[in-house]
Amino acid sequence: MPPRKARIILLKSQTPECVWRYTNGRKTHASRRSFKRSPSRARDVTIIDFGRAIPSSQARGWQQWPGHEDFSLQFLRVLRAAQEGGSTVSECFLAAERINPRDDESWYREWHSAADINRERAAEALASGRIPTALSNWLRAANYYRTAQVMLACSDPRQAAAIALMQDCARLYVQHATPAGEVVEIPWRDGVLQGYFVPAPPATRPLPVVLCVVGQGHYKEEHLHRVPSYALERGLALLLVDLPGQSYSQEMVGSPCRYEVETAISGWVDFLADRSDIDQERIAIFGDGLGAAFATRGANLDDRFAAAVCDAGIWELHERAFIASRISGRAGLGCPSEIEGFNSGSVAANIKCPVLVAMGERDWLDVDHVTECCRVMKQNGLDIELKIFRASETVAPPAQIDIPTVGNEFIFDWIIDRLNSRTK
Repeated sequence: MPPRKARIILLKSQTPECVWRYTNGRKTHASRRSFKRSPSRARDVTIIDFGRAIPSSQARGWQQWPGHEDFSLQFLRVLRAAQEGGSTVSECFLAAERINPRDDESWYREWHSAADINRERAAEALASGRIPTALSNWLRAANYYRTAQVMLACSDPRQAAAIALMQDCARLYVQHATPAGEVVEIPWRDGVLQGYFVPAPPATRPLPVVLCVVGQGHYKEEHLHRVPSYALERGLALLLVDLPGQSYSQEMVGSPCRYEVETAISGWVDFLADRSDIDQERIAIFGDGLGAAFATRGANLDDRFAAAVCDAGIWELHERAFIASRISGRAGLGCPSEIEGFNSGSVAANIKCPVLVAMGERDWLDVDHVTECCRVMKQNGLDIELKIFRASETVAPPAQIDIPTVGNEFIFDWIIDRLNSRTK
């Protein structure tokens, strides 16, 4: 039997003289000089270009392209969705293999292609009556279309087209799910705000419900793969909503005015109050990431909520402290007396329901400051609980972006416990 040829893998990395030689599965070193002296061996060489740095796990989660935080953060967001059915690991890494982090067009091209493939599979499955297959493909397609447009300029017409495709896939998913959901609307200014009502499986009515909000730059469709399984397993209905400035229709684009968010959230509570299948005494509000600040403002204005998962106004407190420190030249939110002063004007001051603040140990906000803020608010009478996910739990990055499962399990257990206590 002729000897097996050596396979040489040339790494373009931080060690330019390093060549790995794989012979019969064993790895040994070889020099580039010896390789260059034998050009005829080029056909036996596989070159792997890792670019600027090798993917690695860092403080705020997996970095697919170290040095390109925007690309890596968005990649981690879509990769984590695989746990809830919003992507597949293989599709994510296939797209990443073809993406150049210095080329926004490559990002759009690869994710849009992945979305198209899933949408086409969903259409074929629907035509054949294979609804479960159609549902899973619509869910992934919606997430991939959302991902495709994030690197595009707002003036790029492809952004609006991708978002429209995302919304089409999301609507089909909601309407064909079991139990079937509803695409709902409330009047707003000269138009409407849209939401998805996702009922819990058949059970005793009326149902407890969680109103889910997202922050600026995000879409209600993102919650479709992130929260329904946790809510429905616990007998909770869901209302996923647009707020002012979040719908892509031109009349909605832009930053909302100061009290528009609170007013819109109250409008959605009015919508729930008019439904006979909802228990008006058991309505919770949930916002994570930037949506946590909006949830705080909604719960502060409307006392019909029985529980709130939000940031308790802490992000706004830090913004105020930062501005004050820039004006005065002193560091903000330092000693307890300064924290007490800022908390006295907190947007959470009027919240009447129990509050959960959930954050990672490596979140954007300082854990010690958040802990002290919560202590002061609790001392001032707010029913508040702080949950810090530690790095040892792999839930430490902002908004539990690396592993949402652990965070959502805790959060929805907390919600159902608080809502059920209202019936005792």
